[in-house]
Amino acid sequence: MNNLVIKTKKVILLSGDIACLYLSLYLTLLARYGWGNINQNWDRHLYPFSLIFIVWLIVFFINDLYDLKISYNTSNLINNLIRVSVINALAAVIIFYFFGRFLDTIRPQRVLVIEIASLFVVLFAWRKLFYHFIKSAKIANRILILGPSPLSAELAKEIIRRPQLGYQAIHLTTEPENLKNYCLENHIDILVSAGDFQTNQILAKKIFDCLSLGIDFYNTYNFYEQITNKIPVEYIKHEWFLDNLTEHSKKAYEIIKRLIDIGCAGLGLIITLPLMPIIALIIKLDSPGPIIFKQIRTGKNGKDFLAIKFRSMIQNAEKDGAQWAQKNDARITRFGSIMRKARLDEIPQLVNVLRGEMSLVGPRPERPEFIKILEQSIPFYRERLIVKPGLAGWAQLKGPAYGGSQEESLEKLKYDLYYIKNRSLILDLNIMLKTIKVVLSGKGQ
Repeated sequence: MNNLVIKTKKVILLSGDIACLYLSLYLTLLARYGWGNINQNWDRHLYPFSLIFIVWLIVFFINDLYDLKISYNTSNLINNLIRVSVINALAAVIIFYFFGRFLDTIRPQRVLVIEIASLFVVLFAWRKLFYHFIKSAKIANRILILGPSPLSAELAKEIIRRPQLGYQAIHLTTEPENLKNYCLENHIDILVSAGDFQTNQILAKKIFDCLSLGIDFYNTYNFYEQITNKIPVEYIKHEWFLDNLTEHSKKAYEIIKRLIDIGCAGLGLIITLPLMPIIALIIKLDSPGPIIFKQIRTGKNGKDFLAIKFRSMIQNAEKDGAQWAQKNDARITRFGSIMRKARLDEIPQLVNVLRGEMSLVGPRPERPEFIKILEQSIPFYRERLIVKPGLAGWAQLKGPAYGGSQEESLEKLKYDLYYIKNRSLILDLNIMLKTIKVVLSGKGQ
């Protein structure tokens, strides 16, 4: 039920956006050509702008406009809409310039300007209405969280931080004497419990009695994962891996993913081949040292491999021993900073992908020295090596910018385990599109 509710909200949001696209086009043509000429101009512009709208919706997706876990206040919404409006305008200009002869020969310079402006206004109004609607207490799903565990308390806080999901949480450290009546009186829609029903038969019976009320039941771990898109690694046990990481069901996915890795890595090397001599020359002129940086990283199942990148740090950056990368790291060269933001330093790692040592998408390849340290203090840290490391990853997008401490490494592991459990071609595509957005925005690290 919970997944269905979230998917329904996303469908409503997407449907409203599509309606806004065509409403803004209608208003634009009305302003540009007048009421008397609206029909003929509507027919001329409908097909070409429908193609443009598909591209614009993809831009919306890449910029997280369909991620309900992100809360948008007025300022954030305006900033995000300005950003996507600029991107959409550039995309439309490029499409009309290169493919204009296939789009009914229209040259919509003024129409495009008016369309972008009117769409901004219409989308802003629709989004404000939607966010207000899903936060309304009248339609919110009421959640009862049972249990005194720290994870239960953390889950309640995560729900409060995300009012846009449309949940209202009640956290009880002890279950009511009559749980069924409590749920009736408080209009509970979802019941979340961390209880061990094999040892606590009384709680199991109380929750079983609530099923007749049509209440959805979740354990705390699964609901936390749905809310946050990460795994609460501090609270899981070995049984979690046995229940959730069945690799046999991923065989077909792994074969298709490997074929995609080979095709995309090969194409990437061909496309970037003209850039490589230029990058190599700038590296050489920028600072003394080798052009290519080689370092041992740990891959799938703990097998070490030699990762290759364009050098982005000064020579002998680790003369005093292995060090975690930090924000504003003084060891990074001037051109190295530019390369990291654009991910140019990772171009040679496409060779690692072709060799099968890495994938396009996966956990960040970590150094064996750090793995030895982190697995001593972070539970199940080595389990991230179940899959190949990747150039892009869920933790790289969602987690801290740097895993430069045990705390940040723990946070990244939560996202890595979420990816390992839920990995699929759709999730991989999502990660790649979001990574492209990061690269184009210059927010890479």
